[in-house]
Amino acid sequence: MRISKEEARDIIKGSGGKFVSVKFVKKDGSVRDLNGRIGVYKSQYAPLKNVGLKYNPNDYGLMSIFDVQKKAYRMINIETLSQLKIDGEVYETE
Repeated sequence: MRISKEEARDIIKGSGGKFVSVKFVKKDGSVRDLNGRIGVYKSQYAPLKNVGLKYNPNDYGLMSIFDVQKKAYRMINIETLSQLKIDGEVYETE
């Protein structure tokens, strides 16, 4: 199914912590597959140090997802997102 990038962002945000798989182009030009979820809090893996992001990812077209394989947060660029998979449904972005 083909969807827009805005619809893909909405699907990810509305996933409610379900696992999602995304394929996107990284800043260095390489293609990256990521399996992760949103709604994971850092305190589950390490104590917080009252440190947050110093910028708003939405201003740069980015979205934070917790990579379950690397057990770390990763930023994905919604503008370079090419594929999204959730609940067995595969979406291709335009």
